[in-house]
Amino acid sequence: MGKIQLKVIIKMKVVVIQGPNLNMLGHREQNIYGPMKLDDIHKQMQGFAEQNGIKIEFFQSNLEGEIVDRLQECMGEANGVIINPAAYTHTSIAIRDAIAAIQIPTIEVHLSNIYQREEFRHTSLVAPVCAGQISGFGPFSYHMAMIAIAQIMNEMKARYEAEQAQQAQQSLQAQ
Repeated sequence: MGKIQLKVIIKMKVVVIQGPNLNMLGHREQNIYGPMKLDDIHKQMQGFAEQNGIKIEFFQSNLEGEIVDRLQECMGEANGVIINPAAYTHTSIAIRDAIAAIQIPTIEVHLSNIYQREEFRHTSLVAPVCAGQISGFGPFSYHMAMIAIAQIMNEMKARYEAEQAQQAQQSLQAQ
């Protein structure tokens, strides 16, 4: 995944990026995606974020370029990204490259198990540049992603604080 730049983490922030057709959840193919609407999933994620001191922001677009733009805007703004690229999972080198470029821990999420679906859905172009992938648990996939990204951010924060303490200790010893 490459080297991640550590910075002071005052309040952890996660940006959730939703790809094409996810705005239709609750209406489209309920046998695959279930009856829950995207707003309801976001409300559950918001609740988890509030309980864990995480600032969270949501973004949905049906347009590949807008998703790439939003990923790039995360640099210097977010400590973690949760993304469901939807159909772009299997086709978008641009989204894959944007995730790689921003060097922010990113979790790929899917409501359905993409490996139990059509053959063309079995390949994720973004998975190799993500910290992890969660698929097949319906809306609970997003909850699992929140747990995972919170853990990653807490580990980053602990490493940063340990480095700061070590530097302070070395400064005291040098005096």
